[in-house]
Amino acid sequence: MSQNKVGNTRSPGGVPTDGPRSRLQKLTGSPALRWGVGVPAGLAVCLYSVSFLLDEPLRAMMEKRMNGHLIGYSVRLSGLHLNPIGLSLTLKGLTVLQQAHPDPPVVVFPVLKASILWSEILSGSLVATFRLDAPRININLQQLQSQASSAVTMKEQGWQQAVQEIYPLKINALKIHDASVTYITRDPGKPLVLSHLNLQATNIRNIHLPDKVYPSSFHLDTAILGTGHGTIDGRANFLGEPYPGIKGRVKLEAVPVENLKPLLAGSSFTIEGGMLGASGEAEYAPNVKLARLEKLTVQGMKVDYHHYQANASLEKKRVALVGETARKLANRPELVVRADQVSLTGCNFGIVNHAAPKPYRLFLTQADFELNNFSNQFTQGPAQARLTGKFMGSGTTAATLNFRPQQGGPDVDLHLKVDETRMTSLNDLLRSYGDFDVSAGVFSLVTELHIKNDTLTGYLKPFFRDMQVYDKRKDKDSPIMHKVYEKLVGAAAWLLQNRSRQEVATRVAIHGSLKNPQTSTWQIVGELFKNAFFKALLPGFDKQPAGTAKR
Repeated sequence: MSQNKVGNTRSPGGVPTDGPRSRLQKLTGSPALRWGVGVPAGLAVCLYSVSFLLDEPLRAMMEKRMNGHLIGYSVRLSGLHLNPIGLSLTLKGLTVLQQAHPDPPVVVFPVLKASILWSEILSGSLVATFRLDAPRININLQQLQSQASSAVTMKEQGWQQAVQEIYPLKINALKIHDASVTYITRDPGKPLVLSHLNLQATNIRNIHLPDKVYPSSFHLDTAILGTGHGTIDGRANFLGEPYPGIKGRVKLEAVPVENLKPLLAGSSFTIEGGMLGASGEAEYAPNVKLARLEKLTVQGMKVDYHHYQANASLEKKRVALVGETARKLANRPELVVRADQVSLTGCNFGIVNHAAPKPYRLFLTQADFELNNFSNQFTQGPAQARLTGKFMGSGTTAATLNFRPQQGGPDVDLHLKVDETRMTSLNDLLRSYGDFDVSAGVFSLVTELHIKNDTLTGYLKPFFRDMQVYDKRKDKDSPIMHKVYEKLVGAAAWLLQNRSRQEVATRVAIHGSLKNPQTSTWQIVGELFKNAFFKALLPGFDKQPAGTAKR
């Protein structure tokens, strides 16, 4: 019998009788192997087929059990598939609706997949991981108001029990991919949208690093209002008592401020243009509450405040509410609110008075505003604010404001100087309160205000130079009595003129006690400056003889 080089025997025809191919044929032909491979494979195919038969009963049962836990809300579940091999569960078209206002749905989950987090098996933990693809979250005012007025709290509405019906294991990892959040304001055609939102959170059950204050980590990134972008990176203790604790860093870039208009609907403010960027950190936990804005910048924004007589009482209530809130937050030891630097550049700030006899707008163009070291804590020291710009487009303006957190009352120092404002730009104001206008002239202003120990002191001093009230060509069609009135106004200005400086100047002294302890610092400064400004700007011109009204 012949042998090959490795010692395999050959049959008389030369075919090896004990080579690898022969042994493979023997193995594959083995009944034991066929049973060992075929039975598990058959069981797998059988289980997989049976799972599809179970999908519909499981879907109906899950939908019913989830709705059994919820109060004020309901869910619809379009589809479900259970994978018995990997023990994973996929939900399709899970929709959450508020019963009081079901349109639009609160949340729609096109695909939600829950499965065992196999990487934690080695650590002895049997937990789950959830993945949500392209969920859509809708928020509107009606739904928020309904929730706020409900006698049932969020904790009592059964959300935790409803989520547990989806998968029996507790969630330890969560991944949300390409979500969108839509806030529908009073104008449904102008919603606020966060798009392409991604969130990843790990170690939710504190399996690792349980001795750390914040064992879990998370990351969020999203597009904001189209062109903007935001990120949050942080850590958390989702199992904290009595509520979870969270700490993170926030960064916003290229957020279009004008797209925030819907948030101002119904308020006294209008806004146009502007691009916002910000960075800071926040911490919210049972023992600490911190919000620190390291830097905020806004460029090219136009903001107008509109005053109407009809909403004057509402405005006072809003200001009083803001003042009361500021006092409640001041120097609370467990709460720190801080802004290191707020910078607004190239802005336009205006006040439009629709309640005046003749509406007018006062404004500041090319305005740059900077606020530093603002805090609700007295120990952080005074905050400083600086404002520069062009009053009415021409008057070089510079203002500084130093103020401290309210502790026993406002503590404020204000210095303001306005140089060389063209008086023709103030004609709407002069017509409204003095019923005259000017054809030439320059206006300047210097003021100081100090508030401390509920006492106000200071002064406001305006200057008028080269003022011309009556213009024969411009006023040729005015009533004769009004022509006389404007000539008298011009004569009064000439008589008051300082011969050496060729200017008219007056001084309004400001002194007194603050009568209303509920008034906020900003309201005090605004009201006093407004009243003193008009009194000084129109000395002796705010009343006129009967019959001199201008057409």
